[in-house]
Amino acid sequence: MLGSAVLAACTAQATPSPSPLPTPRASPSPSAAATTTPEPTATQVLRLTLPAPVATDRIAITYTVTADVQAGQSGRLVVVVTNLSQEMVPELVLRWPTAVRNTIFLAPFEPSQQRIREGGPPLVQDWTRWVDGPGESGEPAGTTSLGWGPLLPGGTLTIPILAKRMAPGPLSFDFQILAGEAVLLSGGVPAWLHVEVP
Repeated sequence: MLGSAVLAACTAQATPSPSPLPTPRASPSPSAAATTTPEPTATQVLRLTLPAPVATDRIAITYTVTADVQAGQSGRLVVVVTNLSQEMVPELVLRWPTAVRNTIFLAPFEPSQQRIREGGPPLVQDWTRWVDGPGESGEPAGTTSLGWGPLLPGGTLTIPILAKRMAPGPLSFDFQILAGEAVLLSGGVPAWLHVEVP
């Protein structure tokens, strides 16, 4: 969903004392070469984008996406979505570029032995569907989609997403909130935002 540096300067007062007049010096000629110290350049932020959704869903929502990830560390994203309409969203879908995982691996939960059911794989959750596109339901190539089940009329879902740091460096990426393959609207604007991770 940051550090700051503080510089302090000290000044000292000195009693003025008489000094000899300065000896005149020759000023450098116009042909003299000047040396400059290069200024530090800002760290370049990797920016990853998403393709435009195929459709827009008329169901109105409000949402917040909070990135709780410190520089060089793991953390989490917390997505809160509220359905403002009297219609159900059959499947709420969160989408981001698959290449995000090269810097931050996003997952709806962490694999554990408790999640292994009857000898099945550890990444099993009844109410989630996690797809790298291209997918069978129209998920575009180069995207990762997390289906989070239905969002009832007037209901609110709070969705924590684990963010495991895979590489150092800041990252900026697109994030969409959809109903299936149609982007939802918040205040009449598509729920399509940019997430910044330091």
